Amino acid sequence: MFDGFDVFDIETAGATIHGRRGGSGPPVLLLHGIPETHLMWHKVAPRLAEKYTVVATDLRGWGDSGTPPSTSDHEPYSMRAIARDQIEMMRILGYQQFRLVGHDRGARCAYRLALDEPDAVTRLAVMDVVPIGDVYNRADRAFSLSYWVWSFLAAPAPVPEQFIKAAPAVLVDFMLDTWPEVKDAFPPEVRAAYVKQFSDPATAHAICEEFRAAATVDYQQDEADRGNRKIACPVLFLWSQRGQVAKLYDDPLAIWREWADDVRGEPVPVGHFIPEEAPEQTARRLLDFLS
Repeated sequence: MFDGFDVFDIETAGATIHGRRGGSGPPVLLLHGIPETHLMWHKVAPRLAEKYTVVATDLRGWGDSGTPPSTSDHEPYSMRAIARDQIEMMRILGYQQFRLVGHDRGARCAYRLALDEPDAVTRLAVMDVVPIGDVYNRADRAFSLSYWVWSFLAAPAPVPEQFIKAAPAVLVDFMLDTWPEVKDAFPPEVRAAYVKQFSDPATAHAICEEFRAAATVDYQQDEADRGNRKIACPVLFLWSQRGQVAKLYDDPLAIWREWADDVRGEPVPVGHFIPEEAPEQTARRLLDFLS
């Protein structure tokens, strides 16, 4: 996996960011979701690297990136703080402007970065999410039952951390076995890497802190921006035709059109893990959009 990519660990003001870089051409930053690491892009990144310089990283608190201490308000694991790591890392690598692609949690970091640093992001692709403010404002019985992970991981410490510590593979395997349509999308070594990060107490705590921040700081920041700021660059939104976004929201594309003037997108006939379940279609759609 990632043949021809270099591995790096870059110190930012907030955390050490681990990732890989390969290819040549304009820079593209790829951000992962839960329960993944940057390894989720192993089928897509090489295709993009034929035309772009591809940077794929572990978010703060995930994989082999740093797990800085949190605070009582969870701000160190807000998407704004996580996005600061990513833009600083890109600037250290020499990229002042770049294309940005995020799936799941990475998509939430990506749109926050695009809102906060509009001059840095030239094109934004987000996959299988709607903004956090919209998630909570539209939450209902169906959401609480289908997205129970949100409530579980956001519960007060150390409750979810202790449950995860007892059986990390149970949580990860539940996501990887029930959220996709393509059941063999995860090679054994990739699945093992996803379980391994949840087996680390510091990483498990950081992941829980991120979900606690989503319910507090991230929601507040989204609501402060609602109607006052929009994403300035073109936006591509891809969502699972068979996943929870399609089931919970009648027109998820319309939700994103409230956040940006230039939005296009389409459903993809797979489960939640679009880049891993449909790598060829994902790569083609990204190459069309990022050009």
